[in-house]
Amino acid sequence: MSRIRVLLLLAVAPALLLLASPAAATPPAVPADLVTAEVSFRGGGGLALHGTVVSPAAPSAEPRAGLVLVHGAGEGTKRAKLLGEAVEFARRGLAVLVYDKRTVGYTLFDRSFSALADDALGAVAALRARPGVDPAKVGLWGLSEGGWVVPLAASRSADVAFVVVVGANAQHPLRQQTWAVASGLRKAGVSGSMVERTEPALYRAIADGGLFPEAYYEPQRVLRQMRQPLLGIWGTDDLLTPPRESPPLIARALKEGGNTAYTMRFFPGADHAAHQTPDGGVTRLPALAPGYADLVGSWVSDVTSGRLPEADLPADLPAQAAPTVAVPPPAWWESALPQTAALVLFLVAFTAYPVVAVVRRVRGRSPVLTARAPRVLGAAGPVAVFGGFTYLMVVCMNGGKLASPGPILGGRPLIWLGLQALALAAVVATAMTVPAWRRATGAEKVRLGLLLAAGAVFLPWALYWGLLLP
Repeated sequence: MSRIRVLLLLAVAPALLLLASPAAATPPAVPADLVTAEVSFRGGGGLALHGTVVSPAAPSAEPRAGLVLVHGAGEGTKRAKLLGEAVEFARRGLAVLVYDKRTVGYTLFDRSFSALADDALGAVAALRARPGVDPAKVGLWGLSEGGWVVPLAASRSADVAFVVVVGANAQHPLRQQTWAVASGLRKAGVSGSMVERTEPALYRAIADGGLFPEAYYEPQRVLRQMRQPLLGIWGTDDLLTPPRESPPLIARALKEGGNTAYTMRFFPGADHAAHQTPDGGVTRLPALAPGYADLVGSWVSDVTSGRLPEADLPADLPAQAAPTVAVPPPAWWESALPQTAALVLFLVAFTAYPVVAVVRRVRGRSPVLTARAPRVLGAAGPVAVFGGFTYLMVVCMNGGKLASPGPILGGRPLIWLGLQALALAAVVATAMTVPAWRRATGAEKVRLGLLLAAGAVFLPWALYWGLLLP
């Protein structure tokens, strides 16, 4: 494990959860017009998974079409999280399987879309085997992260009859995540270097340190291999997936693979999950967007009856506050090793000078720190560096649309303004320390030289991380 990976892991460790393997659960309560049945099946790697089939209580003259629901991102996600969708889709005549997401091999820093796709195919096999379900009419529905997983599963198996994706993204996960967090920051009123430079740089460092699984997964390549009809749904107030950019990219990838059987639809006043939202996507209400469940029911009925859509993408795409930006892998000079070396230098050099002064004072010797500039540099430097990382991690770990940067002044969080002030003070103190270094001799010259080396590296480092930019 690289040193930067260790540092980043320690920074986000409070967000980690201790997870247990999913176990069979008590059948969830559903309205009287529906019935449930518990199922167990094998997912990727033979992992035992458990779920519930929700279907209409009234008998059907013909076997029903089936729909497997695949969760979005999140550890330890239980089937109850998607029970609202399961109930509404079942009321449209479908047999719906919703299952507990795996907790083995899925954490904040370790996940495999391939394994999740195998889980989804295991669920498809379980639903196809249910009495009263037409095995030729079972499809997959995926939310958010599921919008990457479900097409991958469908590309692997003709047993998947159709695909429905909600809040799906056709760009790689790292690009989507940086946009989502930036979206939340902009929603909170943040602008400038923290959004434009610092936040993307942080995620590039996280990915380069091995802490962002599937960072450069290529969904468009998978979509080109998918042959099933697809229904894509987005809320116009989606703050986690770019609702204007994603649908055309998905449509283009499908067309490039020779698949024109797709329908794209947008729901006003709806969030990332196509739920109603009263405040532009920040708050998710329990109710689905009006007409969403009806669309899923009628579209599935059409495609399983042989009435396939033909390249249906509305011209009027949703508004999007800002475009996504490319997040390429870092160049050598900004990769994990140089960043780690800079952090080690800062840790040693910025703290060594005041520590020496304290030790000398304890031993009854005269303190070394007589000049003001070295004291300022030794104090402001480490706070700007490590305080900045801690603050950014806290903001980003809160998630995209829930980013909480704190009070804002002039488009900048007050905490960020304070860190920028400290960074500027460290740069000024570096320049003012040069005369003291020239006058010093012996061990004092060495200590001041180390401090100046850290200050010299701090200037380009702080520019790179946006601490010295507006």
